[in-house]
Amino acid sequence: MKNLLPPELVALATTVIEKNRAAGRRITVAESCTGGLVAAALTEVPGSSDVFDSGFNTYSNGAKQKMLGVSSDVLETFGAVSIAVAWEMAQGALDQSGCDVAVAITGVAGPGGGTEKKPVGTVVFAKAEKGKSVDDVVADRKMFGEDKSRADIRFQAVLVALELLLPEDSE
Repeated sequence: MKNLLPPELVALATTVIEKNRAAGRRITVAESCTGGLVAAALTEVPGSSDVFDSGFNTYSNGAKQKMLGVSSDVLETFGAVSIAVAWEMAQGALDQSGCDVAVAITGVAGPGGGTEKKPVGTVVFAKAEKGKSVDDVVADRKMFGEDKSRADIRFQAVLVALELLLPEDSE
């Protein structure tokens, strides 16, 4: 069977689906710089509808605000590529979907758009889980490198996001 996406993504997405199915968890994603690639990887797996509920493709700041409830103050203060925005995206996706776990991704995939503080290759991730305190939201900033292509940055971001969707006891 031929897949649309690279085998490495499909293999990890398959593991994510299987382990979350075993844990009885429903998942959602809120994507910006990956433009739906995490959702695409998850839905490449037959039977993923048992686990994958929804994807919020919030490329613009307006979409982040309307669909996920990201605060305009947070966007203005910290910028779209920030832990604060990723945190609000993950929490918003969790709230909007009613799922058990949400992962959010926002970043600068390039080749343009980078700044001194947030160069091309900067990607921020957050994971929120139902039943956990908002203080327990996991957030991380990765620097994939300004020398990487847009495709490379997005590919690496999808891998990180998929890994974040693995249940903690299976990592």
